[in-house]
Amino acid sequence: MPFLEFNGLTKRFPGVLALDEVSFAVERGHCHALMGENGAGKSTLGKILAGVYTADAGEMRLDGKLVHPATPLAARHLGIAMVHQELAFCPNLTVAENLCLGALPSRAGWLDRGAMRARARAMLREIEADLDVDVPIGRLSTGQEQLVQIAAAVGVNAGVIVMDEPTSSLSVTESEHLFKLIAKLTQRGITLLYVSHRMEEIFRLCDTVTVLRDGRHVATEAIAQTNPERVIHQMVGRDVVSVTPLHLEKQPGEELLRVENLSSPGKFENISFTLRAGEVLGFAGLIGAGRSEVAQAVFGLDARATGRVIVRGKELPPGNVHAALDAGLGLLPEDRKRLGLVLGMNCRENGSLAALFKLTRFGFIRRRAEETLVRGYVDRLRVKTPSLETVIASLSGGNQQKIALAKWLARECRVLIVDEPTRGVDVGAKAEIHSLLDELAQQGLGIIVVSSELPEVMNLSRRILVMRQGRLAGELARADFSQAALMRLMAGVQAAA
Repeated sequence: MPFLEFNGLTKRFPGVLALDEVSFAVERGHCHALMGENGAGKSTLGKILAGVYTADAGEMRLDGKLVHPATPLAARHLGIAMVHQELAFCPNLTVAENLCLGALPSRAGWLDRGAMRARARAMLREIEADLDVDVPIGRLSTGQEQLVQIAAAVGVNAGVIVMDEPTSSLSVTESEHLFKLIAKLTQRGITLLYVSHRMEEIFRLCDTVTVLRDGRHVATEAIAQTNPERVIHQMVGRDVVSVTPLHLEKQPGEELLRVENLSSPGKFENISFTLRAGEVLGFAGLIGAGRSEVAQAVFGLDARATGRVIVRGKELPPGNVHAALDAGLGLLPEDRKRLGLVLGMNCRENGSLAALFKLTRFGFIRRRAEETLVRGYVDRLRVKTPSLETVIASLSGGNQQKIALAKWLARECRVLIVDEPTRGVDVGAKAEIHSLLDELAQQGLGIIVVSSELPEVMNLSRRILVMRQGRLAGELARADFSQAALMRLMAGVQAAA
């Protein structure tokens, strides 16, 4: 008898049928992949199991017993935990406080902080994460927050763990630690429902794969009986072909951006590089190496940064975002929820946010022009949304990412910095975003790509700068690209003679 069963699961949101009578089973102790395009219903199904949402119809059985957790706490009592794609912590509380929030240890009615710290350290040690438990969550990087969330799920001794894009913010090294942990968990009989867009992870880790498309069940097959091409076709209903970027066929043009000796106390130091028109420059490095911090400083978000940022021959004042915008810079940040979008606003408002200067007349927004502009990019990026008036918080993570990118495309920047451009994006949408970045480079834009996915940064870039511990560790030309060479620079290991 299957350990976990979904029978006729249905869930509706305003204007969207997220799940349509989905049925499949999961075996005990298996790592079961759940795949599909953005908006296919993967995260929704996981959240129903974890008690975040309640199904409108259908049932779930755990070890033969009917379960319907109405809250995450009820799910935890049933032995179900979830690692969310979008991080959900109290940023003003410490790592220890967040990890123990559901069951704070006490002594004589008072919080036992020593026991709380010890428990938090044990939870982090279980996943081999070396983090200070007294640091507020809000001061961690996105990748570090993801590690804390994984520790929280593993630390409650759950029998079922839903992992929704657990490696989306992790570097290669952190991902390897997670893969070893997953092997240990399944050996202990823990069942994993693993949601990911990364095909290599699915075929490395999982025993079975279930594919959803447009909220419906398409197939459930053993990994040994399928292949990546078959799964992609089941997901998108068409073949997705990876091609060499066309911008590489052209020589880069004029220098658009020059960065000289850019430094920020405790983050990075002496960073220098150039970017030319029509060039895609990649940034690689482990989490904490300073990649995102450099991107933010170039855009003027770091008031403590020193050094020179020169755009088309004009030096920008340090720590001045308005000057960066006026010079034609755009930044798609790694954390779209905190820095890239206004979640309470709709798709139209978010999509036009960076281009309002050209949509206003006498202080009023020209609504028709705004709708036409945003609609063009929504169609171009194949954003799945009931309408432009849909609140962006209700979209899937991948579709939110597309709107965040559309915002900067609408502004028509000359230099575009994209930090984790395809985080949480499905294989079809990823190919579309890669094609779009290639097209922008062909049109003469200078593009900086910061990515934890080495295949992504290698495929898109003409050159790759590698950062380690806040410094530039080296530069690779495209002819020298290899994952081994990048990893050696990222880890500070010299190649064998």
